[in-house]
This record gives sequence, structure tokens and C-alpha cells, in this order.
Amino acid sequence: MVEIFISTDVESDGPIPGVYSMLSFGSAAMLANKEIISTFSANLETLPGASQDSDTMHWWQGQKDAWDACRKDLQNPEQAMLSYVNWLDNLGGRPVFLAYPASFDFNYIYWYLMKFVGRSPFEYMALDIKSYAMAVLKKPFYDVTKSNMPEEWFDQSKKSHIALEDAIEQGQLFCNILRENIK
Repeated sequence: MVEIFISTDVESDGPIPGVYSMLSFGSAAMLANKEIISTFSANLETLPGASQDSDTMHWWQGQKDAWDACRKDLQNPEQAMLSYVNWLDNLGGRPVFLAYPASFDFNYIYWYLMKFVGRSPFEYMALDIKSYAMAVLKKPFYDVTKSNMPEEWFDQSKKSHIALEDAIEQGQLFCNILRENIK
């Protein structure tokens, strides 16, 4: 079964799921050659009784366009996650969760999947783009940042903090690193 990279970006109102809410997420299903097979995105209603982190909300004040984008057409989290699993299950391959940083985005997606669907098509695994870049560059983890990665690893897209746009940008980055690694 072909592996399909599910490049995912999450926008939230705090650092951890449950206490805080996932506001929006976007996933781009990509093949290793950077072909986008399909995309999925959803803006979510906040969790009942959840808080908003003051530092995160302060950051959002400087991201008006992204904030406005993630607060349109809100969906019930359970319905959104059921639709997401259906989308993943019908891609025709084995989904590999991919993010930058995976520890943040996967934490939210996995929590929401388990809470609202009871299972994760990703099982409990995620591929972190920064860690992969670290291995390819043969540099210490904290020495690897987007600003010191090779220019040819980046396509023209820029980080917008709109979940689907960022998921595509990150997926393109990963595919470019993967291509470099398998030359």
C-alpha cells in the first residue's frame, strides 16, 4: 500500500488540547513527488468549558487575517473529525502524519480523533519535518531552523497561519528534503 503523506497544520487558542481548543486544521494528502492528491480543512467550534491561553491570544492579535479565516464556517468538532477520518480512509493509501513541529500538531489531531472518533488512522505515529531535516543535514536539532535550511528546499509559498496553506507549504518542504535525501 502506497504511503500518503498527510501534511497537517493546526491553529489553536492554547498549547495543549482539552484544556484549550483546536480552532482550525488543514491537511494536504501528498505523494513523495509533491503531488497533492486531496486536501481537507475545517474550522472548529471551541470545546465547551475550554480556556484561552493569554499568550496565544496575544499572538493572535497580530494575525488578524488568519484569525478571521479560522473563525468562519465553524463546525462541530465531532462532525469535523468524523468527516476527517472518512476522508483519510478513502485516500487509497496508508496515511503518514507529517507536520512541523509534529509534536504540537499531532498532539491536537490525535486527542481530537480519540475524543470524538475513538480511533486514529495514524495510529500513534507522526513524522516530524524538523527532525528529518536534522538527519539529512547532519546537524544538532537546535541548529536546524527554516532560516538555515538550503534555499532549494523551499517553494514560493509562505507561512500564513491559515491551516491548509501552511500544511501545503510544510508538505512541499518535506518532499523537497526527501528528494534531496534520496538523490
